[in-house]
Amino acid sequence: MKIIQIVTLVTPDGAYGGPVRVAVNQTRALLEAGHEVELVAGGSGFGATLPKQFDGVPINLFHARSLPGMGFSGTWAPGLQSWLRSVIRTADAVHIHMGRDMVTLPASQLARRLRVPYVLQTHGMITRSSHPLAGIVDRLWTFPALENARRVLYLTPQESTDLKSLSRPLPTLEELPNGVPQSQHSKANKSKVIEVLFLARLHERKRPLLFIELAKKLHPIFPNVRFSMVGPDGGQASDVTASIQASGISHVLQWEGAIPPDKTAARISRCDVYVLPSINEPFPMSVLEALSLGKPVVITNSCGLGPAILKKEAGMVVDETLDSLVDSVTLLLDDAEFRDRVSRAALDLAYNDFGMKKIVKHLENIYDEVSNNGKRHK
Repeated sequence: MKIIQIVTLVTPDGAYGGPVRVAVNQTRALLEAGHEVELVAGGSGFGATLPKQFDGVPINLFHARSLPGMGFSGTWAPGLQSWLRSVIRTADAVHIHMGRDMVTLPASQLARRLRVPYVLQTHGMITRSSHPLAGIVDRLWTFPALENARRVLYLTPQESTDLKSLSRPLPTLEELPNGVPQSQHSKANKSKVIEVLFLARLHERKRPLLFIELAKKLHPIFPNVRFSMVGPDGGQASDVTASIQASGISHVLQWEGAIPPDKTAARISRCDVYVLPSINEPFPMSVLEALSLGKPVVITNSCGLGPAILKKEAGMVVDETLDSLVDSVTLLLDDAEFRDRVSRAALDLAYNDFGMKKIVKHLENIYDEVSNNGKRHK
């Protein structure tokens, strides 16, 4: 089958996060399964010449522009839309990783107008918004996109509920979890120094400042443990820098900055415990990567991966308080045997529940159904 996958924005530091990781993983796995897949996106931060590969996957990038103060919602890539108009009719299905932005919303509108079957994957990004422009955007683009999609793929029951509340008639919903490839990196931290890692955007929802408080609480108990933060600025870099400087433990607590997405697995492989204290996180790819590397993870109970991790005992699921976070990380640091047992469960969960072979089979069934129902041409 010929599939076009569309995601909003690709940058060297992975600023757009999970949707790009999901699109790249799906594209790689679909190509390996023998399908013809074109991954396209807006590109920014690469300079005048945009790369033809990203994280080992062929990609077609178009220079992206951004409206000041609008974040990712203000992103558009006029060259992408022009290219899409010329090729979209050749696709059996179009898979759009949709947000409220001027890359993916116009793409869905074009597919709808030309009667090309399309699938939307919303990654928890389409919820009710109080932003003054959201109502206009939703009436013109979001609601028609949802209502006319052959499938709208959701991650969690909460996302399904949110999507149903937005659209009348109801969209055709189907659950699809994020998947993670089997990692080729070493699963053991060969360093003698124990490390607790936070790898995510420094955004308020990710709660990087709480990770710093965690480090301050644990340092007197575990003076030789290192606490590392890795990720691009998401609005809290200056606060993080100031808090680390004021912590009194900057010799064991540091922010390393952003790294390219294709380096994240190798970086996670060097840690002993992965902590993501964010709230209302639908299905974080960084946690899946940590699981695939056999790393015990600590997440909050508002994370969509919580039930699966609890069921397999592949990590710790805590409430949103600092005390709960401290207790769980303490247990993992204090008991090497327990840490090893959780590590084995993490590997099992990643491979058996979230492996890419399972995800690709699900996608193939979806594409086959929507393309056959489209009956445009053969």
